[in-house]
Amino acid sequence: MGYRRADRVGDQIREEISDILQRHLKDPRVGFVTITGVRVTDDLRHARVYVSVLGPEPERDRTLQGLNRAAGFIRRELGRRIRLRYLPDVVFEYDPSVEEGERLQRLFHEIREQREEGP
Repeated sequence: MGYRRADRVGDQIREEISDILQRHLKDPRVGFVTITGVRVTDDLRHARVYVSVLGPEPERDRTLQGLNRAAGFIRRELGRRIRLRYLPDVVFEYDPSVEEGERLQRLFHEIREQREEGP
C-alpha cells in the first residue's frame, strides 16, 4: 500500500506548524511543545495535531488552550506556506504517549532494581 496523500500533507503540516510555533507564536500560555503527530482526514478538511507538553497538568491545559486559541493564526500561516485547495481546520490535542513511556521506564527500572536486590 502506498503512502497516502493525507499522510504526506500531515507530515508537511507537522513541519510547518513546528516552525510557526518556534518562530512566530508569541502567546505566553504556550510553553515547551513537541508535535508528536498529525492526523489528516482523507478529504484533507480536518487536521488533528497531537502535542506533548513539558510540565504539570495545569501548564499542559494552559498550553492547549493557547494553541487552540491560536489555531486561526496558525491556519492562516499554513495557508501561506502550503498550497492546497482546501486548508484543513486545525485542532490540537494532548498526546499522553511520551508521559506513558516515561512511566513505563520508571516501572522497568524499579523491577530491575528489585530483581538485583533479590528476595
